[in-house]
Amino acid sequence: MKRLLFITLAALAACGTQQKAQLATGAWQAHLLREDGGDIVFNFELLDSAGKKTIHILNAGERMLVDDVRQEGDSVFIRMPFFDNEFRAALQADGSLQGLWIRHLADKDATIAFKAKPGISERFASTQAPKFNISGRWPTYFTSPNRKDSSFAIGEFSQNGSIVHGTFLTTTGDYRYLQGVVDGDSLKLSTFDGSHAYQFNALITNDSTISNGVFYQGITNKEIFSARKDSSAKLQDATTLATVKETGAVLDFSFPDLDGNKVSIKDEQFKNKAVIVQLSGSWCPNCMDETAYLSDWYKKNKDRGVAIIMLCYERTTDFEKSRKAAAGFAKRFDVTYPVLLTGVTPADPQKAEKTLPQLTGIKGFPTTIYIDKSGRVKEVHTGFNGPGTGEHYEAYKKEFNALMDGLLK
Repeated sequence: MKRLLFITLAALAACGTQQKAQLATGAWQAHLLREDGGDIVFNFELLDSAGKKTIHILNAGERMLVDDVRQEGDSVFIRMPFFDNEFRAALQADGSLQGLWIRHLADKDATIAFKAKPGISERFASTQAPKFNISGRWPTYFTSPNRKDSSFAIGEFSQNGSIVHGTFLTTTGDYRYLQGVVDGDSLKLSTFDGSHAYQFNALITNDSTISNGVFYQGITNKEIFSARKDSSAKLQDATTLATVKETGAVLDFSFPDLDGNKVSIKDEQFKNKAVIVQLSGSWCPNCMDETAYLSDWYKKNKDRGVAIIMLCYERTTDFEKSRKAAAGFAKRFDVTYPVLLTGVTPADPQKAEKTLPQLTGIKGFPTTIYIDKSGRVKEVHTGFNGPGTGEHYEAYKKEFNALMDGLLK
């Protein structure tokens, strides 16, 4: 708490003084200052056009637009576009920022100290030539003191010189865009998108072994990990994690839309159409990537006899709070198909029974259900490999379009 208190008091003190420094445009390096010293590092670019300030959060190939940036005197307020979080900071005399990153959770706020310095485009300093090239596929095991078992993921990395881009693939989605360096025999990777705040530090023992890994996740969570290179490593088939209880099952649900009007899968507008039911939530980064793809795809294909329904599982059962979160999410991606609120949280162990009892369960978000023109479920797909996964994203698009072409015949 001492570290957080120091940064907070420094920021508040600065707010009460008259600073001459201006909020600088260009590249910035930012740190989330964890109490255990495991800082999470990321970069952003600040632009100022005709007095309108915007930020792009930078993660490998992604530029996430943040267009709610306000400066009031020496105070700076940055509202992230997704996941209900923000930065509140004070502009210092040297042009840097100090303050807090605040996550507005369902029942409380969680905060961590934050600092950022302009004029730094690098993510991590690289002081030594890389001893190894980690490009390839790495089965990885994560363990935590809070649980006895381990979780499994597959790291996929591409290294050019000392710079590394990549992600971790899991059965329920990917870790999105990771960016970092190999410095001698040390690996550092990180990402920040407002939900994912991740940093991975590890030792590269040899060409096929990563050891002594520490995964810093968010404000307090921490896991250890190790990995071995294996190009043949595979995850469980995403269509087998959750299925329908009976072959050819027919869904039956009715939930309110963002205006409070009940919409049912049995409504006339969905009859004799191929229907995609998207189980989603405004808190979910992989849902963000899937929604970006589906929203665009639907605009181009809606006249072919297809419909999409988004079922939102928000972090609260309060309708108005859920409506506000889902509406902002849908607006950002220009969603033009129905967005319904289930009134059930993703943490509810009975979420499948309460909303879609025809399923064997809901194993992760997003989950996507494909229904043929007769109204029968043809496939249930758990998770989403987004654009940060490269070739896997391209493979998904091909498989998705082939599946939809079959359903639309």
